[in-house]
Amino acid sequence: MRDLSKIVKAYDIRGVVPDELDADTAKAIGAAFIAFTKAPKIVIAHDMRESSVPLAQAFADGATSQGADVVLAGLASTDMIYFAAGSLDIPGVMLTASHNPAQYNGIKLCLAGAKPVGQETGLAEIRALAENGLPAFDGVPGTITEHDLVDDYTVFLRELVDLTNIRPLHVVVDAGNGMGGYTVPHVLKNLPLEVVPMFFELDGNFPNHEANPIDPKNLVDLQAKVLQTKADVGLAFDGDADRCFVVDERGAIVSPSVITALVAVRELKKSPGSAIIHNLITSKAVAEIVREHGGTPVRSRVGHSFIKAMMGETNAVFGGEHSGHFYFRDFWRADSGMLAALHVLAALGETAEGTTLSHLLAEYSRYVASGEINSTVDDQGGAIAAVRAKYAGASDVTIDDLDGMTVTAPTWWFNLRPSNTEPLLRLNVEADDQPTLDRVRDEVLAIIRG
Repeated sequence: MRDLSKIVKAYDIRGVVPDELDADTAKAIGAAFIAFTKAPKIVIAHDMRESSVPLAQAFADGATSQGADVVLAGLASTDMIYFAAGSLDIPGVMLTASHNPAQYNGIKLCLAGAKPVGQETGLAEIRALAENGLPAFDGVPGTITEHDLVDDYTVFLRELVDLTNIRPLHVVVDAGNGMGGYTVPHVLKNLPLEVVPMFFELDGNFPNHEANPIDPKNLVDLQAKVLQTKADVGLAFDGDADRCFVVDERGAIVSPSVITALVAVRELKKSPGSAIIHNLITSKAVAEIVREHGGTPVRSRVGHSFIKAMMGETNAVFGGEHSGHFYFRDFWRADSGMLAALHVLAALGETAEGTTLSHLLAEYSRYVASGEINSTVDDQGGAIAAVRAKYAGASDVTIDDLDGMTVTAPTWWFNLRPSNTEPLLRLNVEADDQPTLDRVRDEVLAIIRG
């Protein structure tokens, strides 16, 4: 029996190649995926890592060994596999380790209609099947065909967000040597955009910087280029291009909460009164703005499986996370960094000549935030209990435990969550002003860091 405990995570499969994830393992998981789904046909795509092509082929071999036909889609972003699983109505498989370093690779799985596969929705069963092995299949092996997705994907996104009549914009795009370097030239071609490409060369060794835009140090090059070229906006994608971060014309990083609010307002114009999902570490401005525009804000735990499930329950038109993931009902409730980027470009392009992005977004940015602060803590439960004891008795404070612990007062709030995989506590603080934020942040950190 093989042991997959190190590589099967909460939402996907990820590990070091070949020590933890090799062709034999990918083949076993491919066979197990078919045994679990009973799907007669699946679609498989991969990112630009050197190990991705052989791992994708091995997964395909495992799937066909159980009688399933396979569509090999070649290079793709993760949201492109969601598009394929939705438009073709078959399960999808993406070989990628997203923003992880070069020695890693991974497998993201979804069902027909881009429905997520996580620990509670099939990943545990797939792991067990792969670990224990499957009996020899006595039917006819499946076939493998090839089909490129990028043109159909481009047409679909451009139909969802029309940019043909916007005013000309100067846009810098940092692909981080990831899959944005493949998708952006297709999606943004023949539009009134002057695109300045940065690190579009597909290279899974990430020679310029990590393809992880949530870390500010990986946005420094983009910020400098926006200022140097006097661009209207900067866009940064992660390794598999399912997340997008935005930099304004001043070189300032735009909070994903601000983008969530902007896109929510745009989607509410198309679907008045709809629900909007936001996770609990997005700015409280998001809920305020959604209500002001006639929508219903719905608060969710952090994580795409929770967001997507809640979108299905509420028929929400849109959902946003502070990590730069944005989910769209019109995109099978899946996340797409490219679709979020198109909304930002359309919103700015529809303004009067000379309007800056910072001016456009000012109404969506109301509070100051700390960003996520990580602390190494061996006794996570004890530290959270100590913080709870500090604030539980205050008359103007409420505490809830939807995801970690959220403490809310009239002029500030914070969330303290344990990491699922490391001895870390993650702290996010928001306040009406900087002095209040500094005070609350320092109080909490003093407790959890001893």
